[in-house]
Amino acid sequence: MTRIGVVGAGRVGAVLSAGLRAAGHEVVAAAGESDASRTRAATLLPGVPLLKPTAVSRRAELLLLTVPDDMLSNVVTQLAAAGAIRPGQLVAHTSGRHGLAVLAPAAARGAHVMALHPAMTFTGTALDLPRLAGCAFGVTAESPVSVATVERLVADLRGRLVWVPEDKRTVYHAGLAHGANHLVTLVSQAMELVRESGASDPAATLRPLLTAALDNALTMGDAALTGPIVRGDVETVRAHLEGILQTRPDTLPSYVALARATANTAVLDGRLLPIRAAKLVGILNDALERVAA
Repeated sequence: MTRIGVVGAGRVGAVLSAGLRAAGHEVVAAAGESDASRTRAATLLPGVPLLKPTAVSRRAELLLLTVPDDMLSNVVTQLAAAGAIRPGQLVAHTSGRHGLAVLAPAAARGAHVMALHPAMTFTGTALDLPRLAGCAFGVTAESPVSVATVERLVADLRGRLVWVPEDKRTVYHAGLAHGANHLVTLVSQAMELVRESGASDPAATLRPLLTAALDNALTMGDAALTGPIVRGDVETVRAHLEGILQTRPDTLPSYVALARATANTAVLDGRLLPIRAAKLVGILNDALERVAA
């Protein structure tokens, strides 16, 4: 059992702490200033005191930093400067973008540092807890103590450990954000277009198609591409663009950007003739110019 303190009782921090608590660890304190953080802590971590970050750190064997990416460096620097981080302490953050460099002030104090990023989207509620099982954790660690710690923590959460080199953290996180965050934007825009067609339940209309497309893409990659771009159906794409311009012109830039990328992929793998791709790109560019005019 490890005595854990969490600084940042947001969606990720509260859920991970609750998951580790359920696995037998002791969560000794948490820090969170917003009303939402206090509510999450009361719900997911009942009985755990809410303290200042320095007090949380001083109580913890393992300090879990779950603050936003842009705040992380400042939080680590302040805790180290305040003497709240000690030699031999375990210090982990959950940022996808950052690796170990951001924890340099803690390492300089003699702490064992590690990056532990759950590749999951969180609601900040108990709904997230069963999702931790099987979740991939992007991990960066160097010292034997840090390596052993992250291996144990991921196993306790029943997750899957993925080692990410220090110099690849940014591209690792870009891939996750591009896939997950932009997928939400894409699906939301698709639902708006389907709603414009008169469908009473756009989500139900799209769910079977999108579920199959996602499964196929994860299994087959680009080979899963289908539809008018890959077939070179210029007039169908022209009709799409006209319909989007008339109903949801705000969706056009993303449609055009993804259509271009799809056409490039289809040309490279030989499924779309370059001459057809050139025609497609031409009408895509014309549509964008009409929006900008």
